[in-house]
Amino acid sequence: MELSVIVPIYNEEANIAEVYRRLLGVLEAMPLPGNFELIFVNDGSRDHSFTLLLALAERDTRVRYIDFSRNFGHQIAVSAGLDRAQGDAVVIIDADLQDPPELIPQLYSKLREGYEVVYAKRRSRQGESVGKRLTARLFYRLLAGITHISIPVDTGDFRIISHKVVSGLRLMPEQNKFLRGQISWIGYRQTYVEYDRAERGGGATGYTYRKMIRLALDGITGFSDTPLKVATLGGFAVSGVAFLVALYTLYSRFITHDYQPGWASLMVSILFLGGVQLISVGIIGEYIARLSANVRQRPLYLISATNTTSPSPEQPGPAGD
Repeated sequence: MELSVIVPIYNEEANIAEVYRRLLGVLEAMPLPGNFELIFVNDGSRDHSFTLLLALAERDTRVRYIDFSRNFGHQIAVSAGLDRAQGDAVVIIDADLQDPPELIPQLYSKLREGYEVVYAKRRSRQGESVGKRLTARLFYRLLAGITHISIPVDTGDFRIISHKVVSGLRLMPEQNKFLRGQISWIGYRQTYVEYDRAERGGGATGYTYRKMIRLALDGITGFSDTPLKVATLGGFAVSGVAFLVALYTLYSRFITHDYQPGWASLMVSILFLGGVQLISVGIIGEYIARLSANVRQRPLYLISATNTTSPSPEQPGPAGD
């Protein structure tokens, strides 16, 4: 198998037919030495997405499907596709048509030049609110500034990776996946192709602000301990200020005798210190929660139905086939 294309699906019945048509038009025109496969991962869709995938698989043997027992999340859906992909190269692309399938030949051509990862870098983002563009821009730059690896800015999961990188990703057991960070951590030769991101093809996005915040937390806690250091430094800073305030209080009480008891300053101090403590505990709790999830060693996902080949014995996949 020369090329595998992984398409995570969550309530995308309005786009499945079009993304299939455009992918087929692109891949059949490419000079691929071998065959290709399309792996659609149905991430617990509540519409008729899975019914449409079954219909596609019946008339086209190159269409593979993985149907989850429930919604496990976008990053887990992509991970399931990576577990089952058989291609020497793997493309990751969403079904909303914001990432154009027509860019795949350029990505593949760059890969053939000797790169192991070629990611698509956005020049512009059409059809998105100012708030979303601003938060995305801030997040990518914040992540690049506090992590110890080089995660490309203005990129998503749309990219092509070699089988060598896929094998590396299969060895990473963490529950809270942040694939673009994991791919950067793996290393090897990486480059990019620029493009203009289009508007969503149809339907409504499943990536709410809540999910975006959760993904951001996964990225930060998975690849940086800076928040813990900030909490520690903040604790020292607050302790230093409290020590100075204590000295000033003692000086006013016993030296100058200019001491007016009042509850306002006391309440402000208590609330300030309590807020700092709660924030620090919350940051530590985020890391502990992820440690707990990994210690439990639950499977990443459960499969309700699939026509894909099971992973090889040396790299067993999650239960549920």
